[in-house]
Amino acid sequence: MDQGQRLLATLLCQRSLLTRRALLAMGLLLATLLLTIAAPVTLQAQTGGLGGALSQQTGDFLPVEQAYQLEVERTGPQQLRLYWQITDGYYLYQHRFKVKLEDAGGTVGTDIQFPEALLRNDEFFGDVQVYYHQADLKVFTERSFETATLTVTSQGCADAGLCYPPYTETFELTGSNEPAVATIPTSNDAGINGSSQGTLGLLAALGFALLGGVILNAMPCVFPILSLKVLSFATGDPTEHRRHAWWYLLGVVSSFVGVAAVLAALQSAGQLIGWGFQLQSPGFVIGLAYLFTAMALSLSGLVHFGGGIMNLGQSLAGQGGIRGSFFTGVLAVVVASPCTAPFMGSALGFALTQPTHIAALVFTALGVGMAAPMVMLSYSATARNALPKPGPWMERLKELMAFPLYLTAVWLLWVAGKQAGLDAMTAALAGLVLLALGLYLYRGALWQRLLAMTIIVAAVALATVRGDTPETESARAPGTVPYSAQALSGLRSEGVPVFVDVTADWCITCLANEQAVLFTESTRKAFEAAGVVYMVADWTDYDADIGEFVQSHGRNGIPLYVMYPADSNKQPFLLPQLLTSSIIHEALAKVSPNENNLEHDTQ
Repeated sequence: MDQGQRLLATLLCQRSLLTRRALLAMGLLLATLLLTIAAPVTLQAQTGGLGGALSQQTGDFLPVEQAYQLEVERTGPQQLRLYWQITDGYYLYQHRFKVKLEDAGGTVGTDIQFPEALLRNDEFFGDVQVYYHQADLKVFTERSFETATLTVTSQGCADAGLCYPPYTETFELTGSNEPAVATIPTSNDAGINGSSQGTLGLLAALGFALLGGVILNAMPCVFPILSLKVLSFATGDPTEHRRHAWWYLLGVVSSFVGVAAVLAALQSAGQLIGWGFQLQSPGFVIGLAYLFTAMALSLSGLVHFGGGIMNLGQSLAGQGGIRGSFFTGVLAVVVASPCTAPFMGSALGFALTQPTHIAALVFTALGVGMAAPMVMLSYSATARNALPKPGPWMERLKELMAFPLYLTAVWLLWVAGKQAGLDAMTAALAGLVLLALGLYLYRGALWQRLLAMTIIVAAVALATVRGDTPETESARAPGTVPYSAQALSGLRSEGVPVFVDVTADWCITCLANEQAVLFTESTRKAFEAAGVVYMVADWTDYDADIGEFVQSHGRNGIPLYVMYPADSNKQPFLLPQLLTSSIIHEALAKVSPNENNLEHDTQ
């Protein structure tokens, strides 16, 4: 073998070694997650091994409606009795019971009287009070009522280790003020096939979170940010790139876990919120618009922050140190908040019903999935060599990438206008102009910097202006009706199939589905032919009723699409978060009472 061949063999060996090291590093990280999960799962399942735990989770647990059987009895003009028969080995939490009663006059206030419960140190909620075998609750109402809709939510676990998501049942109460019995639930909101969310295994949730995190990189709210970071790997020291990639991963993971902690704390305090909850605040939305505008101005070369802010300064070669890489990860999570990738919904819904260490692991897996492509790229010489070579075009590309950020700021201000009114949106627009002026002046002399700070403070003040709250639209599109629990239960009791679309103006995936599939003329005609009512639950602003509906299906994020068959005894089913016309037509065919007409219309 001559010297050239030996050199080539050495280089190939080094590349192969780097790739193997990258795979080994990622494998070790995932193995750590799995091993951390294995111990608590084994203890909870009490089967002596992880395999036994998974077997129980996937096959040996009862559907939630069989484990906890509820009967509702009307025992007086202002009193109800809720009686659960609980299967042996299962229990219900006292603090997770929720009751809502609505009649023609609106919501009827209720007060629950609990029987004595057992004290338990629970692996999911700590020190709690629970009910085994039966739970017999009395509900007192603030006024008498005749016909009303009762919505009851409960949550329980099995001694073997599975914790179900919150489960909601809806009952129609009819008759006079004399004692009466309501035994026919009009809505079963357990999710896909009744209880599939509850029986989602830990490893399945971890896998969904990893896959959902990877897909997040391709979402339109994230891709413009990460593309610049990827291009920075085209030059420079590969060892330095790998170090920066791991700090980027740390920023992503810590941000996801932080958001999860805040979300869980607010939900524990009784707030019915989900993933993306921060976007229900106009202040946060306007703040994001300011951030995107500042970043875009930097990419356009109008202002210069230096390499230390989010690695998006003048250089695309990774300058700015590890802090820049860490905060690039933080920024990626912030801008990903309007997006829910496929597979994320089930994983997040599972995580937020689990104890702290399990929820943290699922969110960590989500962060690992999102950061994994960046880490792998930093280790792969083949992938780096495939990137375009540096040149003047990179500066042009950097300037071009500013325009998607400007458009994102426009969209965010539109969302703020929907939430807080036209005056708030106009004030925020004026604030953006002042922000641009302040950032432009800040690079000057000391007096200019002082003036710039004053102008930036004024811009922030304008972001707090609020106008008249805009009136809620009766429907988002022709042929749709607004969501309410009472309207849904009424339609179901009449044998009308219903499609519920939980959406928001800040949900990019929701808007994409609406424009591409749901709000097209062909889809509208398909709903008409199928005789299915299209119900829109707009979650742009905080709405506890919609939040309760989302959680009752084992989800903590949107979009959420639920199809209810005409037969109220049949379970509703969930549609994927990314829709196509064929998915909609197949779902309509399953629930339509006009199957012949629908088949003829779609041929």
